[in-house]
Amino acid sequence: MIQVVTPSRLHITLIDLNGALGRIDGGVGLTLDYPSIRINAKKDAQLSVSGTTEFAERIKSAASAVLTQYNINGVAIDMVQEYPNHVGLGSGTQVALAVGTAISELYDLNLSPTTIAKLTGRGGTSGIGVAAYEFGGFLVDGGHKDKREFLPSSASGKFGPGPIIARHDFPDWAIVLAIPNLRGASDKREIDVFKKQSPLPLNEVQELCHIILMEMLPAVVEHDIESFGRSINQVQTLGFKRRELELQPFCAHLVQFMRENGAIGAGMSSFGPVVYGITEGKQLLKAVESYLNDSIGGKVRQVKAQNTGAYVQEIP
Repeated sequence: MIQVVTPSRLHITLIDLNGALGRIDGGVGLTLDYPSIRINAKKDAQLSVSGTTEFAERIKSAASAVLTQYNINGVAIDMVQEYPNHVGLGSGTQVALAVGTAISELYDLNLSPTTIAKLTGRGGTSGIGVAAYEFGGFLVDGGHKDKREFLPSSASGKFGPGPIIARHDFPDWAIVLAIPNLRGASDKREIDVFKKQSPLPLNEVQELCHIILMEMLPAVVEHDIESFGRSINQVQTLGFKRRELELQPFCAHLVQFMRENGAIGAGMSSFGPVVYGITEGKQLLKAVESYLNDSIGGKVRQVKAQNTGAYVQEIP
């Protein structure tokens, strides 16, 4: 039996939804040590899924894509640990890659995460989730040269992930992770947002690139938490991230609340509702717990970056 344990990820921002240079998408993200997906898998005569309700169809879809491609009869997948779908932590990609990896290990297929992503239709807009699964750490991907339409990964699977152009270990900074009782955009709504908001003004893309290259990346390398926090705050006001926040007013207020209560930098991951704050103290965690308890409810936890990817092992 094979066990696969994945990290989760923050999607800090998409980079270029203008395309003036012939590339679109690209993204910046950070791998987290919590929450995680854990599956067990073993060979079987047919495909079966146990231990989950929310991800059952996604698991079957990913497994079927790999099984069909390599003419394999079946696999038994047991979801041991999961976290919610459509909250901004990349569970869909992590589940698909975990399932593909398990099948690859069981049947000696030697498939890379990129190959699995293409087979299962993941990473077609942002490659951050695939790279988080494979490498961990702080990540920047360079987008797509052969893609013309501005669409989310759910509608861009044939392209696969773009190239990772920067990857660094992330400092041991505390990250307060808040998951309000909301859901982010997905499926048709997500596609409609991309179509309505894109292409974005070139000047916003250029300013965002300037912040990423000359402030955010150096701050990670130099362990400069003040500069990193400032860059995260600036990103929330630009490009597609600004549009995502406008669709989640509660999350926008929570981002501001975090900054006022101990976060050096705070932002929303993907379409939300996950909001994160980079901090050096413990007061932020308690403040956010109270904020959610007094409003719409949710979960809060202090986490850290994970500078390694998914973990695969044989178990009895």
